[in-house]
Amino acid sequence: MGVRLVQQTGFRYYDAVAFKRANPPRSAHTEFLRTGRIDRTPTWSATEKRYLSYEEVAERTGRKLERAGSITHGRINRFHQSIQFPRLIFHRTLAGTPHLGYCHITVAKSRFAEFENVQWAFYMANFQAEIGADSDHGEQFFDSISRKPGRMYFAVAITPAEEAGRLRIDSKIRGNGVLFRTDDPKLAMKNVLMLGAGNEALRKIIRAM
Repeated sequence: MGVRLVQQTGFRYYDAVAFKRANPPRSAHTEFLRTGRIDRTPTWSATEKRYLSYEEVAERTGRKLERAGSITHGRINRFHQSIQFPRLIFHRTLAGTPHLGYCHITVAKSRFAEFENVQWAFYMANFQAEIGADSDHGEQFFDSISRKPGRMYFAVAITPAEEAGRLRIDSKIRGNGVLFRTDDPKLAMKNVLMLGAGNEALRKIIRAM
């Protein structure tokens, strides 16, 4: 999938894979040997690109996010049979930039020094951003979103919101509700496993990873 910025007002997306398949690279040298002449006709035109709707882009982004989320969940649960997290995979894409989105992977409870049962959720996103402290699970959840390619993993403490069926960040935990945020998948896995480890022996093994 390709992305083009149009007059700084929005994005246009085209099917880069289909376009490349329809316009395979050709060697002028090979063409000359085959035909005895050099083909100087253009191989493509911008008008031939099939541009995608935002809905199509969001659908493709969602599939990629959920596939990556499923792989991440599987890796975490393969670590040790005593540390198992429920598989709760769903995604959201960002309005206006549907090639960007995040994926919910799992939810669990952990004990902290001053709190007995802290419910938290683990996510991955295909962009870098700061995590807002005063939000429901929505686009205001993120601050300073970077449009450059990247990935981040994070876990936040959550609590039921006033609106039934919705959750919000529990800012009582660590001041902003953020348990960790990293772009390192190995460190993210270690942090999730530490949250799920039930004894010090397991935590010692995880720290040594």
